[in-house]
Amino acid sequence: MTWHHCPIPSPASISADSLADPIKMSTDELLSIEPQELQFPFELRKQISCSLRLLNKSDYYVAFKIKTTNPKKYCVRPNTGVVLPRSTCDVIVTMQAQKEMPPDMQCKDKFLLLSVITSPGATLKDITPEMFNKEAGHEVEECKLRVAYVAPPRPPSPVHEGSEEGSSPRVSVSDNGNLSSSEQTAVSRSYVQGSEPEENSAEARALISKLTEERNSAIQEKKQLQQELELLRHHSSKSRGGIPFMYIILVGLVGIILGYLMKRT
Repeated sequence: MTWHHCPIPSPASISADSLADPIKMSTDELLSIEPQELQFPFELRKQISCSLRLLNKSDYYVAFKIKTTNPKKYCVRPNTGVVLPRSTCDVIVTMQAQKEMPPDMQCKDKFLLLSVITSPGATLKDITPEMFNKEAGHEVEECKLRVAYVAPPRPPSPVHEGSEEGSSPRVSVSDNGNLSSSEQTAVSRSYVQGSEPEENSAEARALISKLTEERNSAIQEKKQLQQELELLRHHSSKSRGGIPFMYIILVGLVGIILGYLMKRT
């Protein structure tokens, strides 16, 4: 099979059948690749990129070329180049925006990295398609890469409506001064998330204890106020009941005085 070179940014294409074999890496390879699999966090209608790093562990100048089974879908920069001895080269692979979701998030696309030893001091302009032709007697190393779709990273959780930054969650307390199990769980979760579990668990327990004590104190103050209110009501009723009795006594005294005065006259 003849491999065709394509200039940047359009990558070359290869048949899918030629990449059907499993990936094989030789121990004395010219270029090592990280990672061994191209992973794209798939999102509809969004262009996505991932990077490859080519590492030249040899003492030779190594020319490389990258091909793919789906050249219209991907753009590779650079898709051809020279890696100097004991150095690296970063390659960016960009997947064009897709309009449809792939079935079961599976991808059958593959990439092929070709590498060959070139003359010392070689540059990009010295690379020719004939260099990667095995039929011409050149020793060309091949490395096959698969493509995988992964779930995109989750966005940060939004702040709950009605809550304020830096404020503690509102917790209701039952009449007996104890928090319900669901409220205890909510308080614990709000303080455990984002920190060390043991430290936040202690903070949650301290918060529950503090809220329980405040509730008990409020209940006692409420009972005391109710008792004082009852005493005030009791005194008030006595005062209202004593006014007619005093009025009768005063009227009687006035009557006695008037009678005494009338007798003297």
